Amino acid sequence: MNTNPYLIEFYNHYDEDQRLVPKHGSVEFLTTMRYIEKYIRPGDRVLEIGAGTGRYSHALARRGYSVDGVELIQHNIDIFRKNTLPEENITICQGNALDLSAFPDDIYDITLLLGPLYHLYSKEDKEQAIREAVRVTKQGGIIFAAYVISDGCLLDEGFHRGNISVADYVREGLLDPETFGAKSEPKDLFELVRKEDIDELMSVFPVTRLHYVATDGCALLLRENIDSMDEETFQLYLKYHFATCEREDLAGVTSHALDIFQK
Repeated sequence: MNTNPYLIEFYNHYDEDQRLVPKHGSVEFLTTMRYIEKYIRPGDRVLEIGAGTGRYSHALARRGYSVDGVELIQHNIDIFRKNTLPEENITICQGNALDLSAFPDDIYDITLLLGPLYHLYSKEDKEQAIREAVRVTKQGGIIFAAYVISDGCLLDEGFHRGNISVADYVREGLLDPETFGAKSEPKDLFELVRKEDIDELMSVFPVTRLHYVATDGCALLLRENIDSMDEETFQLYLKYHFATCEREDLAGVTSHALDIFQK
Protein backbone atom coordinates (compact mmCIF):
# COMPACT_ATOMS: atom_id res chain seq x y z
CA MET A 1 0.00 0.00 0.00
CA ASN A 2 1.45 3.36 -1.07
CA THR A 3 1.52 5.68 1.96
CA ASN A 4 2.84 9.15 2.55
CA PRO A 5 4.88 9.12 5.82
CA TYR A 6 4.16 12.82 6.34
CA LEU A 7 0.44 12.05 6.17
CA ILE A 8 0.62 9.20 8.67
CA GLU A 9 2.59 11.35 11.11
CA PHE A 10 0.08 14.21 10.75
CA TYR A 11 -3.05 12.15 11.38
CA ASN A 12 -1.44 10.20 14.22
CA HIS A 13 -1.27 13.48 16.14
CA TYR A 14 -4.16 15.53 14.71
CA ASP A 15 -7.59 15.42 16.35
CA GLU A 16 -9.51 14.83 13.13
CA ASP A 17 -12.50 13.59 15.12
CA GLN A 18 -13.07 17.08 16.56
CA ARG A 19 -12.32 19.18 13.48
CA LEU A 20 -15.95 19.60 12.45
CA VAL A 21 -17.35 20.09 15.98
CA PRO A 22 -16.86 23.85 16.74
CA LYS A 23 -19.40 26.21 15.17
CA HIS A 24 -16.96 27.34 12.46
CA GLY A 25 -16.04 23.72 11.67
CA SER A 26 -19.65 22.60 11.67
CA VAL A 27 -20.39 24.86 8.67
CA GLU A 28 -18.48 22.44 6.41
CA PHE A 29 -20.18 19.40 7.97
CA LEU A 30 -23.70 20.87 7.87
CA THR A 31 -23.25 22.04 4.28
CA THR A 32 -21.97 18.66 3.10
CA MET A 33 -24.77 16.80 4.91
CA ARG A 34 -27.34 19.19 3.46
CA TYR A 35 -26.28 18.22 -0.07
CA ILE A 36 -26.02 14.52 0.73
CA GLU A 37 -29.55 14.61 2.14
CA LYS A 38 -30.72 16.28 -1.09
CA TYR A 39 -29.90 13.11 -3.04
CA ILE A 40 -29.82 10.13 -0.69
CA ARG A 41 -32.89 7.90 -0.60
CA PRO A 42 -34.11 5.17 1.78
CA GLY A 43 -32.29 1.91 1.10
CA ASP A 44 -29.32 3.59 -0.58
CA ARG A 45 -25.86 2.10 -0.12
CA VAL A 46 -23.06 4.53 0.72
CA LEU A 47 -19.31 4.21 0.29
CA GLU A 48 -17.04 6.70 2.01
CA ILE A 49 -13.52 6.67 0.59
CA GLY A 50 -11.06 8.23 3.00
CA ALA A 51 -13.57 7.98 5.84
CA GLY A 52 -11.22 9.40 8.47
CA THR A 53 -12.67 8.86 11.93
CA GLY A 54 -16.15 8.41 10.48
CA ARG A 55 -17.89 11.73 11.10
CA TYR A 56 -19.98 11.39 7.92
CA SER A 57 -20.15 7.59 7.85
CA HIS A 58 -21.54 7.40 11.38
CA ALA A 59 -23.98 10.26 10.81
CA LEU A 60 -25.43 8.44 7.79
CA ALA A 61 -25.42 5.00 9.43
CA ARG A 62 -27.31 6.44 12.40
CA ARG A 63 -29.94 7.66 9.95
CA GLY A 64 -30.44 4.07 8.84
CA TYR A 65 -28.28 3.88 5.72
CA SER A 66 -25.90 1.02 4.91
CA VAL A 67 -22.38 2.46 4.90
CA ASP A 68 -19.00 1.02 3.96
CA GLY A 69 -15.89 2.99 4.82
CA VAL A 70 -12.35 2.83 3.45
CA GLU A 71 -9.53 4.58 5.30
CA LEU A 72 -5.76 4.66 4.82
CA ILE A 73 -4.61 5.62 8.33
CA GLN A 74 -4.84 2.96 11.04
CA HIS A 75 -5.11 5.57 13.81
CA ASN A 76 -8.27 6.94 12.19
CA ILE A 77 -9.69 3.44 11.75
CA ASP A 78 -9.22 2.75 15.47
CA ILE A 79 -11.25 5.86 16.36
CA PHE A 80 -13.84 5.01 13.69
CA ARG A 81 -14.38 1.61 15.30
CA LYS A 82 -14.47 3.10 18.80
CA ASN A 83 -17.25 5.48 17.71
CA THR A 84 -19.38 2.77 16.07
CA LEU A 85 -22.71 2.06 17.78
CA PRO A 86 -24.20 -1.46 17.84
CA GLU A 87 -27.22 -0.47 15.74
CA GLU A 88 -25.16 0.95 12.86
CA ASN A 89 -25.08 -1.02 9.60
CA ILE A 90 -21.50 -0.01 8.87
CA THR A 91 -18.11 -1.48 7.94
CA ILE A 92 -14.60 -0.06 7.82
CA CYS A 93 -11.52 -1.47 6.13
CA GLN A 94 -8.03 -0.21 5.46
CA GLY A 95 -7.47 0.76 1.87
CA ASN A 96 -6.23 3.31 -0.61
CA ALA A 97 -8.42 5.58 -2.75
CA LEU A 98 -6.24 4.72 -5.75
CA ASP A 99 -7.12 1.02 -5.59
CA LEU A 100 -10.65 -0.05 -4.68
CA SER A 101 -10.30 -3.45 -6.34
CA ALA A 102 -11.91 -5.06 -3.27
CA PHE A 103 -15.18 -3.42 -4.35
CA PRO A 104 -17.20 -4.44 -7.44
CA ASP A 105 -18.37 -2.07 -10.16
CA ASP A 106 -21.68 -0.22 -9.95
CA ILE A 107 -22.83 -1.05 -6.41
CA TYR A 108 -23.12 2.24 -4.49
CA ASP A 109 -25.84 4.86 -4.78
CA ILE A 110 -23.81 7.54 -2.98
CA THR A 111 -20.01 7.70 -3.01
CA LEU A 112 -18.14 10.14 -0.79
CA LEU A 113 -14.59 11.18 -1.64
CA LEU A 114 -14.27 13.81 1.07
CA GLY A 115 -10.59 13.56 1.98
CA PRO A 116 -8.27 11.70 -0.42
CA LEU A 117 -8.03 14.51 -2.98
CA TYR A 118 -6.60 16.73 -0.24
CA HIS A 119 -3.48 14.55 -0.30
CA LEU A 120 -2.97 13.57 -3.95
CA TYR A 121 -0.42 15.70 -5.79
CA SER A 122 -0.26 14.44 -9.37
CA LYS A 123 -2.95 14.70 -12.03
CA GLU A 124 -2.61 10.95 -12.62
CA ASP A 125 -3.33 10.08 -8.99
CA LYS A 126 -6.29 12.45 -8.79
CA GLU A 127 -7.76 10.99 -11.98
CA GLN A 128 -7.25 7.47 -10.65
CA ALA A 129 -9.03 8.25 -7.36
CA ILE A 130 -11.97 9.77 -9.22
CA ARG A 131 -12.00 6.93 -11.74
CA GLU A 132 -12.24 4.39 -8.91
CA ALA A 133 -15.01 6.37 -7.19
CA VAL A 134 -16.96 6.52 -10.46
CA ARG A 135 -16.41 2.81 -11.14
CA VAL A 136 -17.94 1.59 -7.87
CA THR A 137 -20.93 3.96 -8.19
CA LYS A 138 -24.15 2.85 -9.87
CA GLN A 139 -25.23 4.44 -13.12
CA GLY A 140 -27.20 7.49 -12.01
CA GLY A 141 -25.49 7.48 -8.62
CA ILE A 142 -24.04 10.61 -7.02
CA ILE A 143 -20.39 11.26 -6.15
CA PHE A 144 -19.22 13.96 -3.73
CA ALA A 145 -15.57 15.01 -4.12
CA ALA A 146 -13.97 17.52 -1.72
CA TYR A 147 -10.94 19.75 -2.30
CA VAL A 148 -8.81 22.21 -0.33
CA ILE A 149 -8.98 25.60 -2.07
CA SER A 150 -5.83 27.68 -2.22
CA ASP A 151 -7.25 31.21 -1.99
CA GLY A 152 -9.33 30.58 1.12
CA CYS A 153 -6.35 28.98 2.84
CA LEU A 154 -4.02 31.77 1.71
CA LEU A 155 -6.34 34.47 3.03
CA ASP A 156 -6.95 32.70 6.35
CA GLU A 157 -3.67 30.95 7.23
CA GLY A 158 -1.44 33.39 5.36
CA PHE A 159 -2.56 37.00 5.35
CA HIS A 160 -4.96 36.80 8.31
CA ARG A 161 -3.29 34.48 10.85
CA GLY A 162 0.30 34.47 9.67
CA ASN A 163 0.58 30.71 10.19
CA ILE A 164 2.26 30.50 6.80
CA SER A 165 4.63 33.05 5.31
CA VAL A 166 3.26 34.09 1.93
CA ALA A 167 6.62 35.69 1.04
CA ASP A 168 8.48 32.47 1.87
CA TYR A 169 6.04 30.43 -0.19
CA VAL A 170 6.64 32.71 -3.18
CA ARG A 171 10.44 32.49 -2.73
CA GLU A 172 10.28 28.70 -2.43
CA GLY A 173 8.21 28.38 -5.61
CA LEU A 174 5.09 27.11 -3.85
CA LEU A 175 3.11 30.18 -4.95
CA ASP A 176 3.26 31.74 -8.38
CA PRO A 177 4.41 35.37 -7.81
CA GLU A 178 1.97 36.69 -10.42
CA THR A 179 -1.18 34.57 -10.08
CA PHE A 180 -0.63 33.22 -6.53
CA GLY A 181 -1.64 29.78 -7.77
CA ALA A 182 -0.27 27.12 -5.44
CA LYS A 183 1.64 23.92 -5.94
CA SER A 184 2.24 21.29 -3.28
CA GLU A 185 4.40 18.27 -2.54
CA PRO A 186 3.76 15.37 -0.13
CA LYS A 187 5.73 17.10 2.64
CA ASP A 188 3.27 20.01 2.41
CA LEU A 189 0.44 17.58 3.34
CA PHE A 190 -2.37 19.41 1.53
CA GLU A 191 -2.83 19.88 -2.19
CA LEU A 192 -4.19 23.38 -2.77
CA VAL A 193 -6.26 23.93 -5.93
CA ARG A 194 -8.61 26.37 -7.61
CA LYS A 195 -11.89 25.72 -9.40
CA GLU A 196 -10.21 25.90 -12.80
CA ASP A 197 -7.93 23.04 -11.74
CA ILE A 198 -10.97 20.98 -10.74
CA ASP A 199 -12.74 21.80 -14.01
CA GLU A 200 -9.72 20.61 -15.99
CA LEU A 201 -9.44 17.44 -13.91
CA MET A 202 -13.11 16.56 -14.39
CA SER A 203 -13.18 17.31 -18.13
CA VAL A 204 -12.12 13.73 -19.00
CA PHE A 205 -14.94 12.01 -17.09
CA PRO A 206 -18.39 11.18 -18.54
CA VAL A 207 -20.28 12.65 -15.60
CA THR A 208 -22.67 15.55 -15.07
CA ARG A 209 -21.88 18.21 -12.49
CA LEU A 210 -24.87 18.93 -10.27
CA HIS A 211 -23.34 21.45 -7.86
CA TYR A 212 -20.05 23.16 -7.11
CA VAL A 213 -20.19 24.33 -3.50
CA ALA A 214 -17.99 26.60 -1.39
CA THR A 215 -18.42 24.21 1.52
CA ASP A 216 -17.26 26.39 4.39
CA GLY A 217 -17.15 29.76 2.64
CA CYS A 218 -15.60 32.35 4.99
CA ALA A 219 -16.10 30.19 8.10
CA LEU A 220 -12.39 29.62 8.78
CA LEU A 221 -11.50 33.22 8.00
CA LEU A 222 -14.22 34.33 10.46
CA ARG A 223 -13.83 31.49 12.94
CA GLU A 224 -13.57 33.63 16.10
CA ASN A 225 -16.61 35.68 15.09
CA ILE A 226 -18.64 32.58 14.25
CA ASP A 227 -17.69 30.71 17.42
CA SER A 228 -18.81 33.68 19.53
CA MET A 229 -22.23 33.97 17.88
CA ASP A 230 -25.32 33.17 19.89
CA GLU A 231 -27.49 30.39 18.43
CA GLU A 232 -29.94 32.74 16.72
CA THR A 233 -27.15 34.65 14.96
CA PHE A 234 -25.37 31.43 13.99
CA GLN A 235 -28.54 30.04 12.43
CA LEU A 236 -28.89 33.31 10.47
CA TYR A 237 -25.27 32.99 9.32
CA LEU A 238 -25.94 29.42 8.19
CA LYS A 239 -29.00 30.60 6.27
CA TYR A 240 -26.83 33.23 4.55
CA HIS A 241 -24.11 30.65 3.80
CA PHE A 242 -26.56 28.14 2.33
CA ALA A 243 -28.06 30.89 0.16
CA THR A 244 -24.67 31.94 -1.25
CA CYS A 245 -22.42 28.86 -1.24
CA GLU A 246 -23.03 28.13 -4.94
CA ARG A 247 -22.58 31.70 -6.16
CA GLU A 248 -19.85 31.78 -8.79
CA ASP A 249 -18.53 35.15 -7.61
CA LEU A 250 -17.84 33.69 -4.14
CA ALA A 251 -16.59 30.26 -5.22
CA GLY A 252 -12.91 30.98 -4.59
CA VAL A 253 -13.32 32.48 -1.12
CA THR A 254 -13.54 29.19 0.73
CA SER A 255 -11.09 26.80 2.34
CA HIS A 256 -12.94 23.70 1.13
CA ALA A 257 -15.09 23.03 -1.93
CA LEU A 258 -17.41 20.20 -2.83
CA ASP A 259 -17.86 19.00 -6.41
CA ILE A 260 -21.06 16.98 -6.74
CA PHE A 261 -21.62 15.00 -9.93
CA GLN A 262 -23.73 12.19 -11.31
CA LYS A 263 -22.51 9.09 -13.12
